[in-house]
Amino acid sequence: MANPPPEPPRGPLHRYGYLPDVYAVDERGSPHPMTRRLELTPGGPSGRRTLAEEAAAELHELILSGELPSGTALRLEELAKRLDMSQMPIREGLRRMQALGLVEIVPHKGAWVRELSMEDLRDTHETRLALETLAVRAAATRFAESDAVVAKAALAEHVRLSKVGDIIASRQAHTEFHFAIYRAGGSRWLPRAIEPVWQNSERYRFGSRQTKARIEQTRREHQAILDACLAHDEQGADAALREHLEGAFRRISETMARRYTKEQ
Repeated sequence: MANPPPEPPRGPLHRYGYLPDVYAVDERGSPHPMTRRLELTPGGPSGRRTLAEEAAAELHELILSGELPSGTALRLEELAKRLDMSQMPIREGLRRMQALGLVEIVPHKGAWVRELSMEDLRDTHETRLALETLAVRAAATRFAESDAVVAKAALAEHVRLSKVGDIIASRQAHTEFHFAIYRAGGSRWLPRAIEPVWQNSERYRFGSRQTKARIEQTRREHQAILDACLAHDEQGADAALREHLEGAFRRISETMARRYTKEQ
């Protein structure tokens, strides 16, 4: 019996546990790390981090996980106690969250997590459509086998993690799948332009119910995007991504509408 492939090393230790990076496995069964930290987002694999980077990573996860809900006042003293660090790195972490569009800071008034609203959701969706369809069309024109290796592995990891209910790690793999495709377009600036609006959209997605049917539907939608890129089909990639984003927008809108009705 052949020996099983070696277990990929675990990702950085986070207060929620080890966050696994996404790995590709070559023909010999050897794992190769391939996750690249998004340029603006804290918390990726980067070796030793400063206290400000640690604070930003913690705040980022607290906001996306819903532990710090929309509208929450972000008081330095309280956050310093919660994260067990001084106020100075917390202050810098909040500035980084402001740059991602997740936090609002008003001088002499304070900081708070940005509110969720249908207007903001619609604006976020339309901006993502404009930027990400541009990115996926560019990717389809020059998609290489090396890009496919990264995207395929990230997609497989996303499906696996979704099935076992690891929401945080599956979100990481989902992000890597999309940005593996967007980076294939060759633009230095387009993925960086997408990132803040992507992060804001994640606040609306977190906590959505992941049934077996939903996981399979999402897998098919992602596979359609990947197949179009592999075929160098610009129009097909554009159409597949639009269908994927429109479906997500529709589901989230319906969920928000139901919640709003219950609160009345």
